[in-house]
This record gives sequence, structure tokens and C-alpha cells, in this order.
Amino acid sequence: MADTLRRLTNTSSFSVLQDKLESWHRDYHVISCDQNLNRCCELIELTAKIQGQLFAILNHAAAEGGNSGGVHTLKTRLLPWLGTCFSMARPSVTDDTSLQLMQDSVEKDRRIRDLSSSHDSHMQKMETELCSTRLKLGAIRAELVEAQSELDQTKNKSATTLLATEDEILQLRADLRLAKEQAEIYKRKLDSLNDSDRQIRLLRDEVSYLSTEKSMLQDRLVKSPSPLPKLSRSSSPRRSESPTRAQLTNSSRHARLVSRLSDLYAVERLEAQNLLRRYIADLAMVQKIIFIAVVESFKTAKLAYRQFKLRVRKSLSPSHFGPESLEDAAVDYIVRNLDLYDVQASIDDVINAMNVNPRISFPPEVDFILISSLIRETCRVAFAMQTLDPPLDLAFASDGELFNENRNRRSYDSEFTAPLVLYHVWPALMEGDGVVMKGEAVTRRGIPWRRNRSRSASPVRSRSLSPTRHVAFNSRRSRSPERLTTSHL
Repeated sequence: MADTLRRLTNTSSFSVLQDKLESWHRDYHVISCDQNLNRCCELIELTAKIQGQLFAILNHAAAEGGNSGGVHTLKTRLLPWLGTCFSMARPSVTDDTSLQLMQDSVEKDRRIRDLSSSHDSHMQKMETELCSTRLKLGAIRAELVEAQSELDQTKNKSATTLLATEDEILQLRADLRLAKEQAEIYKRKLDSLNDSDRQIRLLRDEVSYLSTEKSMLQDRLVKSPSPLPKLSRSSSPRRSESPTRAQLTNSSRHARLVSRLSDLYAVERLEAQNLLRRYIADLAMVQKIIFIAVVESFKTAKLAYRQFKLRVRKSLSPSHFGPESLEDAAVDYIVRNLDLYDVQASIDDVINAMNVNPRISFPPEVDFILISSLIRETCRVAFAMQTLDPPLDLAFASDGELFNENRNRRSYDSEFTAPLVLYHVWPALMEGDGVVMKGEAVTRRGIPWRRNRSRSASPVRSRSLSPTRHVAFNSRRSRSPERLTTSHL
């Protein structure tokens, strides 16, 4: 009995049974159904083996107690347990064989655990390598995305550079066109220098005449009243004994007004042209609009001058007493009070006339008020030119007429062999039958003789100012001659 108990203790059967139970509990949800049943049967066999050895020990211990030893324990514990119909077959192998099997089973379990641990470590190592590979793949993808973004940025920069290059080309073309226009302006100014000597001579004659007139007036103030000697100049017709201010300053005003009209052509015309080009792409139509604006400004200013002169004569006639005629007094008054000219009314009349002109077209979203600055200055110059003796006026011009080199010069983009005028850019200034300043015209071959129908959809278009703006302009107008009194004159 002692040997059997010692062998049972040395084999640690219960420890092996506990280890197997724990191992089965860990792998229960991992292994298959057959493997679970095999584990269970194995544990039952091991438990039966241990129970067989315990019953053998129980038998030896009861035999050592004699006939009455251990009877009470067997009755109170063993017999009730056996009453539960539990029966255990005696093992078919010997105790030594059973222990050997148990040792083999323990060794197999140990090997299985070692293999499982090595497999787990290998799987963990593989998972670690898989994680590192995934991280490398993510880094490669990030690099690919970054490279794609850099490629897109490079494409965008290339497209932007291409657009900037095209913009620079367009800007250079515009600068070249402006340079050509400036060169043409300088050429015209150079041509106008040929007339400077004549103007200088006229100014010198005017200064000498004024000096002589001043000395005569001073002598007239000192001495007793006596008829003044008649003066004559080789460069001007014979004047009256008491010339008015308008007659005295006729030559200087003539030169100043011609110079001012030349500046309008060189400066204000180009500014108006650049302003209109923002809304009208056709350069020919822009030049036609400016030409018609200048012509209409002269017509309106001439009509305003005649009406102004009639009102001045009517106001001066009751109180006029003097050696000069009423006509000379009226002209002299107008020369002294040019600021009384209602230029805003003339601007409105010019714009109304341009609105119904069938030769030009204009975008409906804008107004001819854009070039009101050019119209205003042209009206003032034209109004002042009517006070000269003789007055200055524009030469008659029409599209399709025969080109006249004495009155006009060709534009830089003209066909210099074409005999007919396609359209005029600037009118010629006339003094009687003589040309004071040449105009500019465009000559081309194959002139279209049909009329412009671009404004046929709306031949009469109202471009008047709003009521508030109209009131504002009227409030700034100067006092008209109709309200003049003798005290103001």
C-alpha cells in the first residue's frame, strides 16, 4: 500500500489532471468538436486510472485494519456513494503500465504546450512583421500621394506660367499699339511746329500793336480830347479809331484756340478713345463716335453762340452809347464773359443728337455721357472760335468722299493708294477757305456703301440724365444772358 501511494504521489496525477483541465478550458472555443470529445475522454480515463489506484489503496488500508477496522467509514461514506449506481471497472492494465501511460501523457502534453508556445511566438512574430509591412505600405502610399500633389502643383504652375506668358504677350501688343499712336501724335506735333514761326510773327505783331495802342491811350488821357490818329498794320486790316478788346486780342486768341484744339486731338481724344474701347471692341466705331461728337459739338456751340449773341444785343441795345457798333459791343461782351456760356445745355444737346444718329452704335448698358469731358471742352473751344474775326469752323466731311490731301492726312493704318475716304477720325479746321489745321481720315479700298443698321432695333434711345442729376446740373449752370440786366453789363 505504501509503494502504491508513493508512486501516486510521485507521478503528481492530480497536478497533471488540473493542467489538462486548464489547457482544455483555454482551447475549448478554438479546437474542433472531435478534439473536445477526445480531451474529455482522456480526462475520464485519467480520472478512472487515479480512482482505480485510490480503490487499491482503500482495499489495502481496509485489510490492514482487520475485521472491524474502518467499518464505520465504509458504511457512512463509501456505501452511500456506491449506492448511486456508480460502478468502476477495474483497469485492464497493471499499475506500472498505468503510471507509464500517465507519464507518456504528461510528456505529450508538455510537448504540445511547447509546440503551442512556439507556434504562438511564431504567430506573434508574423503579426509584428505584418504590422511593420503595413506601416511601410502606408508610408509608401503617403509618399505616392505627396508625389501626386507635387505633380499637380507643377501642372498648375505650368498652366499659370503659360497664362502669364499670354497676358504678357497681349500687354506687349497693347504697348506696341500705344507706342505707335504716340509716335503718330509726335509726328503730328512735329508737323504743327512748321506753323509756329507764323504764330510767333503774329504774336509779335500783336504785342507791338498793343504797345502802340497803350501809348496812344496814355497820350489821350494826358492831353485834351482829340481825334486819335488812324493806325494800320501790315498783317491786319484797317481798324476803327477805338478798337474793342475782342479786336485787340483777336490774333492771340486765334493762336491759343488753335493750340487748344490741337491739344484736344492729341490728349483728350486719346483718353476718350481708351475709355470707349472698354465697352466697344471695334476701333473704327470708336473713332466714328469721337468724330461725330466733335462735329455735333461745333454745330451746337455755333447755334448757342448765335442765340447768346442775340440775347446780348437785346440786353445792350437800350443802353448802348459809344463809338463802336452794337455788333462789336456784343462780341466784346461775349469775349469778356465766356464763362456765362451754358456749356451743360450744349452737352445735353450733343448727346441727344448722337443718340439718334444712325451712323454709330453704342452698348445699351452705358451712355455717351462717358465722353462728356471731350464734348465739354470741344463746345467751349468752338464757342470761343465764333468770337474771332473771321470765325473758325470745321470743314465739311462725309464718308466715301474723295480724299483731299490739302485738308486731311491719312491715318497710320490707311491704304495710301486708296482714293476714297472710309471714315474720318478728326475734322479739319477752316478759316474761310483756308485750312488752319488738317484733319485725319482713314482710306481703304472696297468701301461699303450700305448704311449702318446696328441701331435699327432702337433708332431713338433716351440717354437723358435722371431727374436728380438733371436738377443738380441745372443748379450749377451759370446765369444765362436772358436774366442779365444793365447793371450786370
